[in-house]
Amino acid sequence: MRLWHSDPGAGAHDVDRLWRIYLRPFDIEHTFRFLKQTLGPTPPRLRHPEQADRRVRLILAAYTQLRLARPLAADLRRPWEKPLTPDALTPGRIRRGYRRIRRILGTPAKPPKPSRPGPGRPPGRTTSPAPRHPVGKKRQKKDNPSA
Repeated sequence: MRLWHSDPGAGAHDVDRLWRIYLRPFDIEHTFRFLKQTLGPTPPRLRHPEQADRRVRLILAAYTQLRLARPLAADLRRPWEKPLTPDALTPGRIRRGYRRIRRILGTPAKPPKPSRPGPGRPPGRTTSPAPRHPVGKKRQKKDNPSA
């Protein structure tokens, strides 16, 4: 019932404002869909809730940086995609042009110095594998009577 509104004295400005309010939840839903699918918050196997929270914050920061880089990005589109103006570029298209953006912005880090490899793990020290926690039930195999 988000679309229903009754105001006989509503002007053109009010109707335009209500229409934009109606569309806003869809923008938010598509933003979360993009965050889940494209930036992939669920594939890693995180062991602690704090790690998941940190990862979500990093993903949101990356998404914000993509939005802020919109004016610097070129519209690198695939043959079947329609051209877009610079202010309407999607985060996926901005990601495609990120190599060019990075060349423009540069990096504050110095290039790495050549060095030899580190000493590695001390001799005689062993490590145990990381603990894994079961996600779901295991399927039980049924006895095959024909075998």
